[in-house]
Amino acid sequence: MQRLESERLILRGFTESDTDDLFRYAVDPEVGPRAGWKPHASREESLSIIQMFMADDNVFAIERKSDHRMIGTIGLHKDKCRNLADVKTIGYVLAQDCWGNGYMSEAVKLVLRYCCEEMHLRMVSISHYTFNDQSRRVIEKCGFVYEGTLRQTFQRFDGAVFDESMYSITKEEWRKHQLFV
Repeated sequence: MQRLESERLILRGFTESDTDDLFRYAVDPEVGPRAGWKPHASREESLSIIQMFMADDNVFAIERKSDHRMIGTIGLHKDKCRNLADVKTIGYVLAQDCWGNGYMSEAVKLVLRYCCEEMHLRMVSISHYTFNDQSRRVIEKCGFVYEGTLRQTFQRFDGAVFDESMYSITKEEWRKHQLFV
């Protein structure tokens, strides 16, 4: 996995030594459900997720430079609405004690640069469940264009069904957005 750096963050591949940091935020009942997954029940579950990330090699660990703590994840996945090889979708999660500090906007902007300049993707998509206003603000700050809302698109682990707001940004739109940042 490529290593990416910004002013405050390092995006890198996972190691098993990230298990305690992942477990620390993955047990939080406010974190996983906002991303659609059940809070982790054990350290072993967190280790299993890390091993899956290491095998798939499409999810970055978000490490904060100031204390070298792994504070979240950001991944590049197949876009479920488009069948183009040069389009990916971003998914992310962040430890609750790091919310509101601009870390996720910083990470998303770093990944967008990587997608457009290194991977030469034509488009990057992203979405959030309609109740997640914090995620919406991150997406808007990063220059994504709202495409619409898919109704009743996702059933969470607890049976709740949610609408999903969809966004994207083309390489050309990203370049224009860089002029105003």
